[in-house]
Amino acid sequence: MEKPFISICIPAYKNEKFLSRLLDSIRIQEFTDFEVVISDDSPDFRLKELIETYKKDFKIFYIKNESPLGSPANWNNAIAKATGKWIKLMHDDDWFVDRSSLDRFAYYAKRLSTSFIFSGFYNVTDSFSSKHVIGFIDQTLLRKNPVYLLRKNFVGHPSTTLVRNDNINWYDVRYKWVVDIEFYIRRFSTDKNYFIIREPLVNLGIGDQQITSTVFRKPEVEIPENISFLKDITPRSLRNIFAYDYFWRFIRNLSVRNAGVVHKYVNNRDIPAILIFMIKQQAMFPLWIIRIGIFSKFVMFFSYLWNRINRRIK
Repeated sequence: MEKPFISICIPAYKNEKFLSRLLDSIRIQEFTDFEVVISDDSPDFRLKELIETYKKDFKIFYIKNESPLGSPANWNNAIAKATGKWIKLMHDDDWFVDRSSLDRFAYYAKRLSTSFIFSGFYNVTDSFSSKHVIGFIDQTLLRKNPVYLLRKNFVGHPSTTLVRNDNINWYDVRYKWVVDIEFYIRRFSTDKNYFIIREPLVNLGIGDQQITSTVFRKPEVEIPENISFLKDITPRSLRNIFAYDYFWRFIRNLSVRNAGVVHKYVNNRDIPAILIFMIKQQAMFPLWIIRIGIFSKFVMFFSYLWNRINRRIK
């Protein structure tokens, strides 16, 4: 049996309304050489009942996980079951812009010598929609150094991507907060031959379900993740001022005023020395002042210069 060209992989969890919206957008696609693989982390079978109603419209495979895998393990589970030549991961609260979206992805995948494609996107809420397409300057800086993504995630959610199914290492299950950016930086560090579709092809649903109370501003999550992340991309990456600013904001936003806060969650020897210096430099100022945006940027810039001149960033 011939493999489909694209596997649309959907890690699902509970939300019938959003999943139905996504499946409706798949049903109308002009490009039809695809399969849909759904890995369900829900505690019941309500999504299975919904999915049954779409089986007459396209090829769909449903996996019910006996116990929740959580993200990103659920993402990887859907990908692992896929047979397509390309992987189109779609979060269940995202959906295609129009009927030609998948065809546009397939068009470039068939004609270009690349293994990674991403498109522009719309951020959509109940009250507004905003268009995001990476600009030429940002594109140039990103190709020069993928840690430029720490300035802003220009790729967006994984739903904007189409990745060749070449048995690469997919999403790192150690991460929740920085999982997509870590994947992009890891990928772009070894493969700069990615292609950018400079038009929005995917709608990204923005809501409370994406930044959950179990992750957002939780030091027990963000501190170990970001320290592991810095070690993965190496402290040398802080030579890039946007990477330096990312970790500066991470310290400020969690109100880390001394290294003891970090030691509660991470073994002392695992903390890069440069982070200790950054914590001490922020602690020289009252927290309310360091949280003033323009002042924080000013202090961050001089901290960056000081640590570069004194070779603390090696």
